[in-house]
Amino acid sequence: MSDKELSDRVAALLGEIKGLKLEVKRLSAKTAAPDEEHAAVIAAAVAAYLGLDRTKSQASYPPSPVWSANTRRAQHAHHPLYS
Repeated sequence: MSDKELSDRVAALLGEIKGLKLEVKRLSAKTAAPDEEHAAVIAAAVAAYLGLDRTKSQASYPPSPVWSANTRRAQHAHHPLYS
């Protein structure tokens, strides 16, 4: 291969690389991350499709006389219940 052929091939490859870089930039600009609202909707749709039930988001404790008495005792003694 002559120097002229090699330099032509290198120039062609550099042109292809520039084209690929432009394509990557175009695709990365096109695929922006979804905002929080869309992500929540997508997650809910996937969960519904998979048949997952919504779980409790906060623990609930039934009222208990023992719990009330312990809390009242700690408040009167002015120290934390569990230390």
